[in-house]
Amino acid sequence: MIDSEGFRANVGIILCNDEGRLFWARRIGQKSWQFPQGGIRRNESPQEAMFRELGEEVGLRPEHVEVMGCTKGWLRYRLPKRLIRRHSRPTCIGQKQVWFLLRMRGSETDVHLDCSERPEFDHWCWVDYWYPLESVVSFKRNVYLRALRELAHLAFGATPPEPPAAVLAQLVGAQRPLPCAALPPPAPGGESRPAPLR
Repeated sequence: MIDSEGFRANVGIILCNDEGRLFWARRIGQKSWQFPQGGIRRNESPQEAMFRELGEEVGLRPEHVEVMGCTKGWLRYRLPKRLIRRHSRPTCIGQKQVWFLLRMRGSETDVHLDCSERPEFDHWCWVDYWYPLESVVSFKRNVYLRALRELAHLAFGATPPEPPAAVLAQLVGAQRPLPCAALPPPAPGGESRPAPLR
């Protein structure tokens, strides 16, 4: 689903193991690597979309993971102009995402990258927590930085490590990321989350 501003609703999945290392996957037939992600369907909550994408792209079921938490509100990135399909209606100019941090509770043998008719990935490995900032395509780096920073305490506890200064220095505009979409204040005793799309 694409909103009135041209952003497609999407979920991102950060899967970690007990050592705090992250699942990093190579897009099929390409040299680019990324976290699993995918669109949110109409009448589907972000968590429902996350579990669906986890099964389709990685082959894992809910019992294989523990949901540690997710980002508050939408994190957005814009597509480079060369990737925008101007002939499509509505035109998608980027993604707005909710990011989930999951802990692997199953075995590595539970991972299967060929569970859909059109697999997304052809290889995967575990990487250090901040490594994706160096490796992902440049237009996704600010969103990756924001998601990893927001969720780091869930993976490491009260004193999570900071990203290496050298990596931060390479992120153009890393200190001025696109703002989150405004969300209504949380209900008493709960946190605000993007609602299912209607």
